[in-house]
Formats: sequence, structure tokens, C-alpha cells
Amino acid sequence: MTSSLFVTWDGGGNVPPALGIAAELHRRGHAVRLLGHPRQRQAVEAAGLRFEPYRQAAEWSPVTRTTSPQWAVKYLRLFTERAVGADVAESLRREPTDVAVVDCMLLAGIRAAQDLGVPQVTLMHTLHRYLHDAWARGPVGLVARAKGMAPTRLWRRGELSLVATAPDLDEAAALPGNARITGPVWPVGTPAPTPHVRQPRILVSLSSIYYVGQRAVLQSVMEAVAGLPLQAVVTTGHGVRPDEIRPPANVEVHQFLPHAPILPTVSLVVGHAGHSTTVQALAHDLPMVLIPMSSLGDQPAVARAVARQGAATVLRRSASVSDIRAAIEHMLGDGPHRAAAARLGSSIRSADGATTAADLIEKLAVPTPRRP
Repeated sequence: MTSSLFVTWDGGGNVPPALGIAAELHRRGHAVRLLGHPRQRQAVEAAGLRFEPYRQAAEWSPVTRTTSPQWAVKYLRLFTERAVGADVAESLRREPTDVAVVDCMLLAGIRAAQDLGVPQVTLMHTLHRYLHDAWARGPVGLVARAKGMAPTRLWRRGELSLVATAPDLDEAAALPGNARITGPVWPVGTPAPTPHVRQPRILVSLSSIYYVGQRAVLQSVMEAVAGLPLQAVVTTGHGVRPDEIRPPANVEVHQFLPHAPILPTVSLVVGHAGHSTTVQALAHDLPMVLIPMSSLGDQPAVARAVARQGAATVLRRSASVSDIRAAIEHMLGDGPHRAAAARLGSSIRSADGATTAADLIEKLAVPTPRRP
């Protein structure tokens, strides 16, 4: 039996891969603990895993409403916060650990594990091409390099990088020698994806966390579907309250609803191009209308990748009600976009990201001799 420390942060699509891989290792009899923000305790323990809260890292909430500049600054601070590294180092010193699996964006946490000589795995929960090109070379990368934490250098120093995405979406020119694409990792307890049952019903979800302008876009989608011969299910997430939007008669609104039981019953997803939701939708052969909520994250890159494959129409946040309505009507109909989504769905369903990742971690981790 080996001991693993997973290091994560309270976000959206970054969490399911960490929980899914950790749960698979735990199922195989390995000792696993997760270090994260205090708000994550319930989700981690619900997955049957042991949780450790950050003790030195700054308080963090992904649902706090803020301005665009403040939003950007708080994410820059999170991803380059040295206190995260201090918490990782403290945990590793306190308890023998055979491998540290650290979220790719928690750069101080990666460096702390490497500095202590613990075998370190980087968990990449979105497209490698985006992380290597846009994220590492953008504002986060600039700040990180100034603090001595150049992202690509840290990722290459680790023993392994797990890229939990679909190969068809990640058009990396060449992966580093330590990188492996595992395929997507589904949320713990989620049934295996299946092709959907075609009916005039859509899912609208613009992230479970807060983005500036999110409420206005949701309202535009509500007005776009009003009067159309379809039913819509809307999940507002934690950033917008259901009573803040005005739904038409053909829309049911929930703040939070698991997507797994809904996806097999809809024929289209209107989303924000978050990696996790997007890949789950494609796994059910669903075409998409994608409206990225932020230009600073991976959403534009994910949207472009799906559109290049022919399975999505991409709109700006400022898209008019009529443009949104036209996109929904087009993508609900027949056409090559349905064949493209089905092709991607078949490929995604053939992969088992959690199993592949756990296999690779097991090969890497050498059990530390335990004291009697």
C-alpha cells in the first residue's frame, strides 16, 4: 500500500479529476488524503476520502462577487501563493507520503513537493495546449516567474504530468516526455456516460462558480428560448441565485442540480465552455452552444477546440438574444454537428481517465517503509 497526498483548490472543473483519481486509488487499498480549502471538506468526505484544510493559505471563495480587476487579482494570488506551498510542505513533513499529486495551477504546492524530494505528479485538468501556451505565458506565468515559479519548468521537473482530457480536443504539437493524456475523469459516483435520448429539451449551465456578467448572459438565454418549442433546465450555480433571473414558462431553474441524470435526457447543452461540463456533454453525444464567461481562463480555448471538431457554435458574452436563439435552433436541428458530437462522444467513452491515472501513479509510487 502506498500513501498519496492530493493538493487541490476550491474551484469548478478542477475538482472532479482530483476526486475521481483519488477515489480510484482509495478503492484499490491505498492511503489517500486531500489538502484543500475548508469549503471542500464536505465534497471530499462524501467521496469517502480523508480531508486536510489549508492552515496558512489565504481564505478563498470562488463564488464571491467582485469586479473584473479584483477577480483577476484574486486568481493570480491563489495560483502563486507561497502559503499554499508552506501548507504542502507541512503536510508532507508531518506524514510519510509516497507521491504528491498537485493541481497544475498551484505552483507553490508543486515546488514544495519537489523541494522535499517527494515524487510529484502534476494534475492537468484541462487542455495541455492551453496551459502551456496561454496560461503559462500569460499574466499568471509572468507573476509566477517573478516569484521563481516558472510553470513549464515546474511541470517538466515533476515525475509525471497527467492530462485529464480527450485527445481529440488537445492539439498539442508535442507533449513533454513526462506527460500522459489519460482521458477525462468523471465526478465520483457518476454513471458511465451514454448516448442521449433525442428530445426537444436543453440544459443551460454557465458554471457553478461566479463570473462577472454571468447573470446578464443567463437572462439573455432565458429570453432566447422563450416561445421556442422546447423545455429547458437551467442550473445557475453558486454565483447567481435562481430568483435573480426571470425564466419563461418553458424553463425550470435550479441553483444546483447534478448534470449526470440530466444529460441523457437533453439534445443540446448551452454552456460556458468549462472543460468538465463540456467533456461530460460530449460524452453523451451532445452538440453545444458555447458562451465563454471569461477570456482569462481556458474557456475560449476549449470552445475553439470543440468548434474545430464541428460540435459547437461559439458566441460572445455580448451576443444578442436573437443570435443566441438562432444558434440554439440551428444546433438543435439535424446536421454534421450531430455526427461530430457522436464521434467525439464515442472516443471519450472509450477512455477511463481515473483508471489510467491510477495505474500510472501506482507504477510511480514506491511504498515508504513504515515504522513498526
